[in-house]
Amino acid sequence: MKYRRFGKTELSLSVFSLGTMRFLASQENAIQTLQGAIALGINHIETAKGYGNSERYVGAALKSGLSLDRDRLTITTKIPPTPDAESMARQIDESLARLGVESIDCLAIHGLNTWEHLSWIESPQGCMKALHQAIADARVRHIGFSTHAPLEVIVRAIATDQFEFVNLHYNYFFQRNAPAVELAHQKDMGVFIISPADKGGMLFTPPPRLIDLCQPFSPLALNYRFLLSDRRITTLSLGAANPDELAVPLEVSDRDQPLTAAELEALNRLQAHQMDALGSDRCSQCYACLPCPESIHIPEILRLRNLAVAYDMTTYGQYRYGMFENAGHWFPGRRGDRCTDCGDCLPRCPEKLDIPSLLRDAHGRLAGSPRRRLWAD
Repeated sequence: MKYRRFGKTELSLSVFSLGTMRFLASQENAIQTLQGAIALGINHIETAKGYGNSERYVGAALKSGLSLDRDRLTITTKIPPTPDAESMARQIDESLARLGVESIDCLAIHGLNTWEHLSWIESPQGCMKALHQAIADARVRHIGFSTHAPLEVIVRAIATDQFEFVNLHYNYFFQRNAPAVELAHQKDMGVFIISPADKGGMLFTPPPRLIDLCQPFSPLALNYRFLLSDRRITTLSLGAANPDELAVPLEVSDRDQPLTAAELEALNRLQAHQMDALGSDRCSQCYACLPCPESIHIPEILRLRNLAVAYDMTTYGQYRYGMFENAGHWFPGRRGDRCTDCGDCLPRCPEKLDIPSLLRDAHGRLAGSPRRRLWAD
């Protein structure tokens, strides 16, 4: 296991962090998974108020024997943004009680996803007032935020200079947030990558075409190496539901050197194949088509179409597409079949894509059962 400095927090974190969102089975299973992760070198545990019984399970694990490792463990928990300080102060105390600790190492605003959330952060009477007080009385050591927001909101939040770390989505198949990663690095913030395996492409169960294109590497390992080779990034979330799910990802936990020639060749092959497969229908993700009068998230829908057409990542596309209109501010935007052919986006597209036709095609490929987030607000 490799370890990296978590930005200005000065904490040294393992390059993989154990995320506990999928601690669903039982307290016993959660404790076994935590013990297995620590035995393999993971020293950062990430939980949240909104992850079911996760905080209680982590607290029980600490009491059951992991307390011996407490000085070597970093515990992060997350609390949603609030418009007032009083609600945040109460929730901090509740998280402390569930975890059974006197101090939370890192506390993140959970889901700083909208301009309204950002206004709460910037308000003198908003939730940051409670967080600053928690820092002053040592109930919290470091403050950050997690986000599923549009890039513009993320960049603005980083630029407030109120945070020491950020949790965000970024991986080979979704590079939209690259400017946010760079700005966070310039601000000396720790960078935590959310779910690069699952939300990064369901890479534990890749389609055969993607497997072939990534040879001699697995798609999962290649995506991990794309991220681990980037020294701006501190740690990657590993959301194991049981101890057995730790082994495969951690096979690359000691490989954080620059990308090899063979790895670069595989990544270049992926890019070339996408361009060939999509031809003039390829969306380059410039986002010039937004805003859409019908609130359709055109670039994300066309990104999912890109992946389905080029790499047969249709199951992943259906998984993500099904969240439109079902996950609130965690996954905003409407489905492609909401297009009214108004043509508002067409003159703004530098590639002259027939966006209405591509949205209909994407809907036909990806529409399935609606999906919600694993944990609702």
